Amino acid sequence: MQNQFDPRTTTGVNAAATVGVPRAARDAGLRSYMLSVYNYMASGVLLTGIVALLFAQTGAAQTLWFGGGILKWVVIFSPLIMVMVIGGRVDRMSLGGVQAFFWSFAAVMGVSMSIIPLIYNGTSIAQCFFATAVAFLSLSLWGYTTKRDLSGFGTFLLMGLVGLVCAMLFNVGLAVFTGQRSEALSLAISLIGVLLFAGLTAYDTQRIKSMYAYVAGSDMIGKAAIMGALTLYLDFINMFQFLLSLVGNRE
Repeated sequence: MQNQFDPRTTTGVNAAATVGVPRAARDAGLRSYMLSVYNYMASGVLLTGIVALLFAQTGAAQTLWFGGGILKWVVIFSPLIMVMVIGGRVDRMSLGGVQAFFWSFAAVMGVSMSIIPLIYNGTSIAQCFFATAVAFLSLSLWGYTTKRDLSGFGTFLLMGLVGLVCAMLFNVGLAVFTGQRSEALSLAISLIGVLLFAGLTAYDTQRIKSMYAYVAGSDMIGKAAIMGALTLYLDFINMFQFLLSLVGNRE
């Protein structure tokens, strides 16, 4: 089934976006579209941080993660399930529905990340967040401005991501059956995770930018901006978590 939000699966260009529209108008439209993407993404990260901090400071995170029973597993897997569900329903949802999903997802991610302040000290969290923000902005800017086609690079990164997930599952299985995970494998996973999501930041930015040509002038542009923001949000959050796991100081 064709995904209207992925230019790699689109066979034609929206005529309204390319025919009879002055270049200056197209450029202004693209800038407005990308600004919307970044605004949603930044707001989502902010909401996640606020929710995580509130849960940690009120003691709710302590109760959830060290005494929550099955509830903590619901919180752990909820973001993954939400992403899987939204993928096949965006076309049928209203703009308001997609917005509600985005904010709900950011809030749920905040709950799932509320364990971070219980594990790492505040200085490490702040330093890793700042480093991630600088890297994200630099890589996203490069992905936006580069003339190089990153589609082949993206295929390599997506294959690496599959391998990373397999390695993480193997390490979890190792911990379950032996009672101890491999620290060397954990270190390698964190390092590779940082590099993969750094590359995906540039790749996804270029893909989101190119997507504008297919949604400009249609009622899909608002939803495309939100889904693009969700993609960059996930790149940022994952890069931050892997970096924190790699260099963060534990409490």
